[in-house]
Amino acid sequence: MPMRLTFILILLMVMYTQAWGQERKRVREYGVKVGVLPTGKYNAITDVAGVTVGHMTLLEGENIRTGVTTILPHEGNVFQQKVPAAVHVGNGFGKLAGSTQIKELGNLESPIILTNTLGVGTAMNAVVGYILEQAGNEQVQSVNAVVGETNDGYLNDIRGRHVREEHVLQAIQQAKSGPVQEGNVGAGTGTVCFGWKGGIGTSSRKLPESAGAYTVGVLVQTNYGGVLQVNGVPVGKELDQYFMNQQIKDSADGSCMIIVATDAPVDARNLERMAMRAMMGLAKTGGIASNGSGDYVIAFSTNSEMRIPYTSGEKTQAAPILRNDEMSPLFMAAIEATEEAILNSMFMAEDMAGKEGRKVDALPLKKVLKLLKKYNAI
Repeated sequence: MPMRLTFILILLMVMYTQAWGQERKRVREYGVKVGVLPTGKYNAITDVAGVTVGHMTLLEGENIRTGVTTILPHEGNVFQQKVPAAVHVGNGFGKLAGSTQIKELGNLESPIILTNTLGVGTAMNAVVGYILEQAGNEQVQSVNAVVGETNDGYLNDIRGRHVREEHVLQAIQQAKSGPVQEGNVGAGTGTVCFGWKGGIGTSSRKLPESAGAYTVGVLVQTNYGGVLQVNGVPVGKELDQYFMNQQIKDSADGSCMIIVATDAPVDARNLERMAMRAMMGLAKTGGIASNGSGDYVIAFSTNSEMRIPYTSGEKTQAAPILRNDEMSPLFMAAIEATEEAILNSMFMAEDMAGKEGRKVDALPLKKVLKLLKKYNAI
């Protein structure tokens, strides 16, 4: 489909949504306050200084519902100035390219790309090309491209492999700081969560001065199941839509990619501990990390003193690393931001029709808000 026609289709969908008064809002805008810590300015992963996010959305015809989302840890050359990083596997039914080198070396040297399951290889090629062409990388002969995925094959013609290298590069080039688009966008275009429409969501937490005033930001790509809870309220059970419900044929399989960023001076070992806590945030939404779910967390630190140069004349590297005893506030921040990011992905997602005439409804906000009031959650 020509780019102009695609733009017109998206514009018509936006106009339709506004005309029927169904504009979606983030969970906090409805008075739902997840956890106790304050958010950053944008309540997004981009509240962590230097982090940028870009989307490329493929919404074409009746069957193409997919895209690409990229997260860059800083605006410089990430290969030349790597950042400490870690990976935690909640359930490994997925394809997280580049994870073993992160676990082995404890650093990240590429943008993080999120897309659909069968787009991983294409995205890897695109990232390799992007890094090889960057100024200063002329002698580079090995690139650890990091690409995560969820399977959007229910709504998207995933076998058509419509994600191309240029789409990945566009997402990288369009990455920016500030507010982040959520819902049916980028890698979340065709995803499903708890039987309703999933998508991209983000949130952040700001620690008090007494805990270092650090920021933790999270971005998620939600495509999994279980029994939905919204700030502790059993929404899935109340609305009779949940895994193991005899009336709902929902296997709870799928995946959730979780990206955690912080400006705290945290090394790979403690970043992995933060990543482990992010899975607690997923659990608080009712996710069960089912047998067929690929639930992965990538955590990294943007702290400039923690950067790992590609080449150095020094045999050792010194950096101010946060002590173990100071990690608990960051753990709580990761849990809270993950939970809220997941809820934002669903609150901001809209109804979507896709492959073979299938339709996935968005979370019914009026019913959900009524339940939240019933349980005194707002």
